[in-house]
Amino acid sequence: METQSTLQNDAPLTAADGTPLHKALGRATRRAKWRAFLLVFPLLIFIIITFAIPIAQMLYRSVNNTAFSDNMPNLVAYFANNEVTGVPGEDAYAALVADLVQAREAKTIGVVATRINYELPGARSQFTGGARKAKKLEAPFKEALIDVDEDWNDPHLWNVMQRAANPVSASFYLAALDMKYDDTGNIVRAPEKKRIYVPLFVRTLWLSALISVLCLILAFPVARLLATLPLRYSNLLMIFVLLPFWTSLLVRTTAWIALLQSQGVLNDMLVGTNILADENRVQLMYNQAGTIIAMTHILLPFMILPLYSVMKSIPPTYVRAARSLGASSWTAFWKVYFPQTIPGIGAGVLLVFILSIGFYITPALVGGSSGQLISNEIARHMLQSLNWSLAAALGGILLLIIIVFYWLFDKVVGVDNMKLG
Repeated sequence: METQSTLQNDAPLTAADGTPLHKALGRATRRAKWRAFLLVFPLLIFIIITFAIPIAQMLYRSVNNTAFSDNMPNLVAYFANNEVTGVPGEDAYAALVADLVQAREAKTIGVVATRINYELPGARSQFTGGARKAKKLEAPFKEALIDVDEDWNDPHLWNVMQRAANPVSASFYLAALDMKYDDTGNIVRAPEKKRIYVPLFVRTLWLSALISVLCLILAFPVARLLATLPLRYSNLLMIFVLLPFWTSLLVRTTAWIALLQSQGVLNDMLVGTNILADENRVQLMYNQAGTIIAMTHILLPFMILPLYSVMKSIPPTYVRAARSLGASSWTAFWKVYFPQTIPGIGAGVLLVFILSIGFYITPALVGGSSGQLISNEIARHMLQSLNWSLAAALGGILLLIIIVFYWLFDKVVGVDNMKLG
């Protein structure tokens, strides 16, 4: 009897179909994981195609440019087999002439010239002019090519071509940081008058931080009002908060142009009420003031909504309890109410700051020369100068800045403490 009872106690637990329980549980867990994966698989593919792959392409483009290496094979082979310092000998010039002839016939000389022109301004006309005459040149090619243009004897040009022969280069990141290679190949800072991108990055960060603070100051009382008003009034006020989302960004921006320009509505009102003289109209457009005002208005709802979602969940009894225990209105607000809004403040500031960094349309329309952000310079290189590698390098640095800011924000505030709803 005891032996039978012992055997029954030692028998493994089984499911209804006789499968050991631990195997049945493992199978059910795997099935649940696969079901969950299949549910999110379309979203995963969408994110990879529309987000991960474009970022990877941008980072690849920022360090890879094959415009020169693909179209100047003889010179690339020469650089691979010879260490060039200064102006090389006849063999290099013979390879250069052969490539110029070939590039002109293939109609790729413009691409080659543009690639060198990125690092050596003025080289485009030198290459296109040399390619037109290259077919008629005879040995010795060094003397013949220098007779066409003395700049072919410039050691800096040969340093640039040697770097361009390698498709992978850090030149575009150096340019994005206002640095360059000098005549000897050393990395140096660009002259002060030619430093463009670092001041633009600083301006972008500064304006984004200022706009975030302004949005917080304006949004906090509005969100508090939304959270404390009776439902019928708060719903009406919420419609006004959401109304900008139903209007085109371009329309809102052009509306600010009509309001803020020197002959606009605001200045006309100030002049009409004798607050300003007609000759003292305030210039609020095509400068940083226009960018700040328009972007603050456009991004304000992105600060109000996270604050409102957090404030709505704060029980009003907490403040009343603090008041009943002798705290003043300010003490109850600062010690009890405000700390509970920190998650909403963190979410709103992070959202507005990141959106501000990448803003393009509004600064382009109302910012003028002093209100442009780094995104406008990226767009210029993409659409006008067609220097996609430099645009990608600027975008890569901007992405790094956002990642660093996000990391610092997580360390100081804590991303887990944020609440968007």
